Amino acid sequence: MSARSPLRLAVFISGRGSNLAALGHACRERRIGAEVALVVSDRPEAPGLLIAREWGLDARAIPWPGAARRAEFEQAAAAAMAAADTQLLVLAGFMRILSEPFVAAHAGAILNIHPSLLPLYPGLHTHRRVLAAREREHGATVHFVTGELDNGPRVLQSKIRVRPGDTEASLAARVLATEHVIYPRVIGWRAEGRLQWRAGAAWLDGAPLTEPVVERFDA
Repeated sequence: MSARSPLRLAVFISGRGSNLAALGHACRERRIGAEVALVVSDRPEAPGLLIAREWGLDARAIPWPGAARRAEFEQAAAAAMAAADTQLLVLAGFMRILSEPFVAAHAGAILNIHPSLLPLYPGLHTHRRVLAAREREHGATVHFVTGELDNGPRVLQSKIRVRPGDTEASLAARVLATEHVIYPRVIGWRAEGRLQWRAGAAWLDGAPLTEPVVERFDA
């Protein structure tokens, strides 16, 4: 681990916070050079807030006021991020679409994890759609966030085989398990300075990522 100061993370969640927990463990165990400095949820009842508070983290509910008043949420969230002096915004099961001005203001400093092999299956219900299309492979993608939904530069993908008899629930569980591995890994790369944002593109170890790194999780 480098001697540099830990990368300060703001983590936005909407639900149970399983990726938040995975990131928190990676930080607390010093497997990555980062720390969760702020947790924000658009849903006050989100179980992930309980995890954050049990760990003594700065955890805040900023209720979503509706798409037409999205700027109110974003202004409050940006103020909380500034107060916590965060350096990277991590979307971890955050089920809202941030505005283009907000994303542009934080260009290169927002990561998301999406449960599909982007550019395939952006949006919702990815596991159901993969099964309906009889795909042979599925997985998750860590990518930089841009103004276009689920279309920012891809960094790392997990891949698993779709098994005979897989259900939406079983496939979702297996993909989620890979998310808990690859998301901390990418944030670790960022903390080490290996992953950079240059002119709207992702760079890893000094070279542009024209295709994401792929990690297989099949036995």
